[in-house]
Amino acid sequence: MSADKVRHLRALGAEIILTRSDVPKGHPEYYQDMAERMVQEIPGAFWASQFDNPANPKAHETGTGPEIWEQMEGNLDAFVAGVGSGGTISGVGRFLKLKNQEIRIVVADPEGSVVARAVKTGEVRYEGGSWLVEGIGEDFIPDNLDLFVIDEGETVSDTEAFAATNELLRQEGILGGSSTGTLLAGALKWCRKQSTPKRVVTLVCDTGNKYLSKAFDEAWLQEQGLTNRKPTLDLRDLIVRRADEGRVVMVGPGDTLNTAYGRMRANDVSQLPVLDDNETIIGLLDEEDLLLAVHDSPSCFADNVSQHMTTELDIIDYAAGIDSLFPIFKAGKVAIVQQGPTFLGLITRVDLINHLRRKVP
Repeated sequence: MSADKVRHLRALGAEIILTRSDVPKGHPEYYQDMAERMVQEIPGAFWASQFDNPANPKAHETGTGPEIWEQMEGNLDAFVAGVGSGGTISGVGRFLKLKNQEIRIVVADPEGSVVARAVKTGEVRYEGGSWLVEGIGEDFIPDNLDLFVIDEGETVSDTEAFAATNELLRQEGILGGSSTGTLLAGALKWCRKQSTPKRVVTLVCDTGNKYLSKAFDEAWLQEQGLTNRKPTLDLRDLIVRRADEGRVVMVGPGDTLNTAYGRMRANDVSQLPVLDDNETIIGLLDEEDLLLAVHDSPSCFADNVSQHMTTELDIIDYAAGIDSLFPIFKAGKVAIVQQGPTFLGLITRVDLINHLRRKVP
């Protein structure tokens, strides 16, 4: 779950209980099983149970479906939606099928979810897949999902979903979330398979305000391998914030420690390169340097970075192999990558772990 969602709920006064995402339905730590147990334990608790509450699809059958039909003046060829609880696609699908059996109901499903496969083959088999899109995609078939109303399924990868999310913002000025990106990508995939023009309806089903730290954060997208950055097949692929792309977070030698601390917190990093006016790296400031400087005298926050930065730098050429990183990491240091005299960025242990994880099939 995105940090933006958690903060929003906390601001509303909710207590947040994080559950595991690596266990199946029926496990005591699966989110639905935990919610069902908690509602029995907490006096006065209410559980909407949207996955099997018949009021869910009924609301879409009597509300959303008629609204779409009216606004389209009955002229549409397909409706594309995702499956979280199954309420939207089931309710809207039932209404539209009553109006016109020829309307195609299409599910846009994250890669790894069981729904699209169930639609295509009738087989429900969860193979432990995971996806970064939030809000849709399932490892089981919810009671509220009417598979018989769905005609086709389009499987959408995380890369396709997040690309569509950002494209929607750039082209149309619509700040949708990752579920919206999945629906849009699925609708476009379906449209490209058609031989004649079609009128297709899909939904902006979530807001991008809940995904600012993910879908619209270049560093996060890069860490997940979701950007369109062309692979270089060298150490540059491991640098999340590249200086030559103008994305490095840095400080100057004349900046204060307070400024450095603010940039660390704002960008969720634990070290900053110190660059001079020529954008040459002359030092490195990390959390340990900062702590050692201020633990006895908080007034040191006003000191210049140059007074406390490390100048013993572990510089490595961008063309060096990955194995050359290990001696640096074993010494508890950060690799500074350069192309000749040009500073390109930093590589940390976490960056290497992310790089290796992305290689897992």
